[in-house]
Amino acid sequence: MIANSLKPDSPLQIAVIGAGMAGLSCATHLQQHGMLVTVFEKSRGVAGRMSTRRVDDWQCDHGAQYFTANDPAFRVALAQWQQAGVAQLWSPRLQVIGDRVNNPASRPDPSVERFVGVPRMTAPARLMAESLQVETQCTVRALQQDASGWQLQSEEHGWHTQRFDVVLLAVPAPQALPLVRPHVPDLAELAESATMQASWALMLQYAAPLSLPFDAAFVNQGPLRWIARDNSKPGRGSQETWLLHASAEWSQTHLEQDAESVAKELLAAFAELGAPAPQTWLAHRWRYANTGPAMQQACAWSTEHALGLCGDWLHGGKVEGAWLSGRKLAGKVMQAYAPID
Repeated sequence: MIANSLKPDSPLQIAVIGAGMAGLSCATHLQQHGMLVTVFEKSRGVAGRMSTRRVDDWQCDHGAQYFTANDPAFRVALAQWQQAGVAQLWSPRLQVIGDRVNNPASRPDPSVERFVGVPRMTAPARLMAESLQVETQCTVRALQQDASGWQLQSEEHGWHTQRFDVVLLAVPAPQALPLVRPHVPDLAELAESATMQASWALMLQYAAPLSLPFDAAFVNQGPLRWIARDNSKPGRGSQETWLLHASAEWSQTHLEQDAESVAKELLAAFAELGAPAPQTWLAHRWRYANTGPAMQQACAWSTEHALGLCGDWLHGGKVEGAWLSGRKLAGKVMQAYAPID
């Protein structure tokens, strides 16, 4: 066991791999409690699937579309984001389209509060990252542990010289699996048990507002499952933009299909709802978008190996689940290294 092995005057050195909501939440909580945290992210920026594509004079959220807030601790974080001006309430005209037999979607509940990042979905994550040490464009491919701690190997830099006392993985299960498999079979078994589902996203730009009678809709017919007028969200510009999300089943079936043919089918489905062809479109394939069925472990932690997992895939999905998963893993780490009385 390595817990409590560090001297009180030696702050814990922690590597968090993944700068999505779970990783940032975990890193923030640990840093607030005096631990030295470095976050490694393979992309050019933070936020993970709370993503926004920016193209010339228009933008579109193409990952998480909104988030809810029920947990008291998450409500506190949300209040801080609102005070900082990076999150606001979104109250779209919301509909459910199609029958509910094969893939039911809940009828819109008027009591549900939906929040978005402002001026784009990435804003809360970017705010969190400002106080953290984040190394972007760093794709961690392997880990090794010896008496001096954990060492990381990245695609861009090879083996890093810095050693870490703890490594926490805040990445989708299929990306975590090869990293934990050589070290902790139990964590590998958990990651392997997760069924990750894909999602195709199509971003559309129009010259003029569409006359559709809704700003967002759950769709229970054809390839679509969600559509939204992105510029109906607070803080956006006047440029008319829409987001189409395909269903998990359709996306998985068409996972390796080219973007042109994906766009053709999704635009045809949108046209059936009364939408004209867009001026411009962009497609994005989320290979690991959801977990089905949802898992409820919250997080996973091995005190013996100082290795842990967090992410929305472990905690029911969604933004709130990711934030709570990261926070819970941070709590496990602090409990393991609590000073002995």
